[in-house]
Amino acid sequence: MDDHESAKEEVNPAVMLKNQSAEKGANRGSWTDEEDRKLAEAIEIYGPKRWKTIASKAGLKRCGKSCRLRWMNYLRPHIKRGNISDQEEDLIVRLHKLLGNRWSLIAGRLPGRTDNEIKNYWNSHLSKKVHQKEKQSKGTAEMGCSRIRKKRKAMMNEVKADRTREGNSSSGGAPGDSKLSFDVDDFFDFSNEDPMTLEWISKFTEMDDG
Repeated sequence: MDDHESAKEEVNPAVMLKNQSAEKGANRGSWTDEEDRKLAEAIEIYGPKRWKTIASKAGLKRCGKSCRLRWMNYLRPHIKRGNISDQEEDLIVRLHKLLGNRWSLIAGRLPGRTDNEIKNYWNSHLSKKVHQKEKQSKGTAEMGCSRIRKKRKAMMNEVKADRTREGNSSSGGAPGDSKLSFDVDDFFDFSNEDPMTLEWISKFTEMDDG
């Protein structure tokens, strides 16, 4: 066991050195039109697989990963770039809520779009838009709750005044008796409600004010 582990320790540095040498010889700069043409021609012959072999057959000084990303994100047929529509934005937002940052799965449901483009679009634009919209929605709900509390207070004052009038005008009954069979304070108590769940009440109060 000890001899085997020693052999592994001796082999791994050599493999790492070989890989590093290969990476140093690879071109890491921007792709040229000539490189794109060679890559497309090689893929047409050998198919989009075995990317190290593709790089070698195409005569490119590129690593297999670079060739794969170039093909998937720029050169493959029927690819879409830019001009993401409102419908696509809505779908991205819905899928992100469901899948999180699993960009390849999201891209698989948007024909022609790449996971790299969707990720960049989300990080640079869409996430900020979604955050701002959620912030505005929360603010609107909180304003609605404030209006509800004011209306609740006014309604409670009206009910108490009615109770007082009924108690004073009733005959044969003790002063302060009321025909109401429920606790008004509890009935109009929204203090434990989540502001987001009271959005429908906010809309109702807006209609009432109108």
